[in-house]
Amino acid sequence: MTQARTAVVARKTRETDIQLSVTLDGDGESEIVTGVGFFDHMLTHIARHGLLHLTVQAEGDLHIDDHHTVEDIGIALGTALREASGDKKGIVRYGHAVVPMDEALVTCALDWSGRGLLVSDFAFPSDKIGTFDTELVAEFFRAVAANAGLTLHFEQRRGSNSHHIAEAAFKAFGRALDAAKRHDARVQGIPSTKGSL
Repeated sequence: MTQARTAVVARKTRETDIQLSVTLDGDGESEIVTGVGFFDHMLTHIARHGLLHLTVQAEGDLHIDDHHTVEDIGIALGTALREASGDKKGIVRYGHAVVPMDEALVTCALDWSGRGLLVSDFAFPSDKIGTFDTELVAEFFRAVAANAGLTLHFEQRRGSNSHHIAEAAFKAFGRALDAAKRHDARVQGIPSTKGSL
């Protein structure tokens, strides 16, 4: 692997204006400003545990709610991950992680298959974490999965605190993504019998 796996995505609509960059072989550092404090906190976990370098600058119609901003950042991040991964030659492809966060325990398993799909059973005990709608956790990951081409599964094994459940999910995703994006010297070409992902 000699070419940097990086991508820059700009997404501007009537609802949001997003500038995002990602480096797959990063150092876990991030610069994130979305206007949604809790979401910034969660995105830093993806970068740190996924060993990405991630920058996000976003402006959105937060006077309405956080939905458009969170979903559109998911679209931008998924697009950047897909572009940065290139042809996926030599990658592991699959990744999984089980992450405890106090009483919460969340599993993330993913396949960088080219087929975007989210399966999740999140059961948040509250509708909000501060001012953040907990239903946006699934909305974000659905957008990432669809645009990155990830088959993405989450299983919430336990948890009674919404913040802990969400944080475990974001950390688990970062760790599963890190496992899947790694290169394996034993893998020749595309890790698929079809010859493409």
